[in-house]
Amino acid sequence: MARDNSPIVKQSRREGYALHPKAHKIMARKSGIPGQHAGARQGKASLYLTQLREKQKVRRIYGLLEKQFARLMKDAEHMQGLSGENLLQLLERRLDNVVYRAGFATSRRQARQLVGHGHFTLNGRRVDIPSISVKAGDIVAVRPKSLTSEYFAEAKKNMNGTQTAGWLKLNVSKMTVEVTGLPARTDAESDINEQLIVEYYSR
Repeated sequence: MARDNSPIVKQSRREGYALHPKAHKIMARKSGIPGQHAGARQGKASLYLTQLREKQKVRRIYGLLEKQFARLMKDAEHMQGLSGENLLQLLERRLDNVVYRAGFATSRRQARQLVGHGHFTLNGRRVDIPSISVKAGDIVAVRPKSLTSEYFAEAKKNMNGTQTAGWLKLNVSKMTVEVTGLPARTDAESDINEQLIVEYYSR
């Protein structure tokens, strides 16, 4: 399974966006893009560069490689509605994102790892593919065997009062989350400019 294992804080500084909780502190101390001569490279951004950086930011938020992201963009263009909003909907419906949104993980990178290690079931069947797309009516649950682990025992204690997205219904006592609908634009990060991504791929 291909993945981007480059340091998450370095990625965060490059995009000017905290991609992981631990990136906030470091970015407060170190501003600007990483690299010894990074300051000398900065200038007025062209429209292409602005589009590219937005695409890279969103791709890294959700932890996808370029081919995966481009494929989702192509799927989004063939759906009814606005391509940019369709893209965000497809990204939000990924299984690893659902695990993150439900509060089973503190970051999407951690959620991807938990899914990859087979700790979850989808409609009662064990799954280990983070990119699976969920649909309304699906139920994602922590595997009974995994519930006894120290990680999920601690996670269960911390999940009481967790606020989930409107299209997800969390049951902490059973450690399940039900997909009650499809994500809206407001369920994704508000500081994403999806139109720039659409423009990037339509060049």
